[in-house]
Parts: sequence; structure tokens; C-alpha cells
Amino acid sequence: MKRYTMRTAVLEAVMIAAGIVVAFPIYVLVNLSVRGGHDTASPVAPTTAPTLSNYARAWREAGLASALGNSLVVTLVSLVVIVTVSSMAAYPLVRATGRWSRWTFLLFALGLLLPAQLALIPLYHTVRDLGLLGSVWSLVLFYSGVQVPFSVFLYAGFLRAIPAEYEEAAAVDGCSPVRVFFSVVLPLLRPVTGTVVILNAIFIWNDFLTPLLYLSGSTQQTLPVAIFQFVGQYVADWQLVFAGLLISVVPILCCYFLMQKRIIRGFAGGLKG
Repeated sequence: MKRYTMRTAVLEAVMIAAGIVVAFPIYVLVNLSVRGGHDTASPVAPTTAPTLSNYARAWREAGLASALGNSLVVTLVSLVVIVTVSSMAAYPLVRATGRWSRWTFLLFALGLLLPAQLALIPLYHTVRDLGLLGSVWSLVLFYSGVQVPFSVFLYAGFLRAIPAEYEEAAAVDGCSPVRVFFSVVLPLLRPVTGTVVILNAIFIWNDFLTPLLYLSGSTQQTLPVAIFQFVGQYVADWQLVFAGLLISVVPILCCYFLMQKRIIRGFAGGLKG
């Protein structure tokens, strides 16, 4: 049996402190979301008369039902495009032996270095010329393009850790390259696909600037923009803001908990590669 040493006690104390630091913002979020409008106590002080009416008001006054639907459409469609394009692009880049594959991969990696904010104005003009301003499909187009380099990087790192013998055996049996990818390679990419899905979903779901820019002036809004209407120039209804934030966090948090094992496996596989 291992003895309980001073080093173990210090590690436990550090982990407890880290847990408190992580849990503190969640406590403030929940605490303020159930606080009445006339309670002016410190955000850290526990709410003496909690109420759930803030959630109903936030849902109704911000139109969170339609905003939730728009966020779901944008996130799900963007993820399908990102996963499909990134996985199919990473496979030949990793397996091909020509010099072109190395240079092409570097071009994708270059997309990780250039911030998307540099192209906000040209992209806005492009979306306007396509007639997509005010439509959720403008967001799908934007996220699909911006997030592909990052996803290709994750898929490529994971693919390098997968032996090519599986694909060679399928090719000997007469499978075409396309069938080899969908029947052999894609099922092996499930761990890293979970990582790609959740990381991109968090970014797309929480993004505020892009929907504010492309959907401004329209009736279609995503959750972050819909919640922002509670913040005015001179006054802000913070109870409704935090209630709306808590509502918007629940779907993505459930998705994370369902896929956390695949996320860890995907990162581990990519690091090994």
C-alpha cells in the first residue's frame, strides 16, 4: 500500500484550489441567474430569495426559441461540412508521398497563422455580393472556411499514427481509394472526429462577432446576439443576461460530456502522431 505523504497532500491541495478556481465563475453565473431584479448584493453573496422567473423572461423577451434553432442549424450544418471536407483533405495529404502534399499541408497550416479578423471586410463584401447577408447560410459558409485548416491539422496528426497496412489490405481486396477511405479510414477516425466536432462546436456556438456582423438588422439571430439585447448603453438587466447565458450553455455542455472520452482519445492519438 502507498503511504500518504506530504507530496500527496500538496498535490491534493493544489487540485482542490484549481477546482475552486474553475467552479467559481459557474457559481457566479448560477447565483446571478436566479437573483431578483431588486437584489443589489455582491455577485459573490448567495442569493437569499432565488427565483426561476428569470429563465422564463429571458426565453420569452429575447426570443431564445428561434435563436436556439438558428444556432443549432448553423452549428450542425457547419460541423457536417467541416468534418467531411477536413477528413477527406487530410487523408491524401498524409498518405501521399509527393512533394506537393507537403506544400499543400503547409498552405493549410498557414490558415492557422492568419487571424480571420484580417479578412472581415473583404468577406463581408463577398457575402453581400452573394446576397447572403441576414441569412444563417452566410455563417455556415464563413465557419466552414475558417475552421477547415484547424480541423485538417488535427486529422493529419491522428492519421500519421494509423498504420497504412489496413488500407493496403483493403486495396488488395479490390477496394477503390474512395471506398477504402469511407469503409476503413473514416471509422478509425472516430476519436479525433469527436475532438474536431466538440472544439468547432464550442467556437461556432459561442461566437458573437460574426453573427452580429452578418445578421445585423435581420430577424434571424443566434443565441449570443439574442442575449446581447439585454445590455443597453445606460442600463443592463444582468439577471436576464446570466439566465440566458445559462440556457445557452446547457446544450454545448451536454454535448461535451457525451463526447469527452473521444476528445481525450483524439488528442492522445494526435500527440502520438
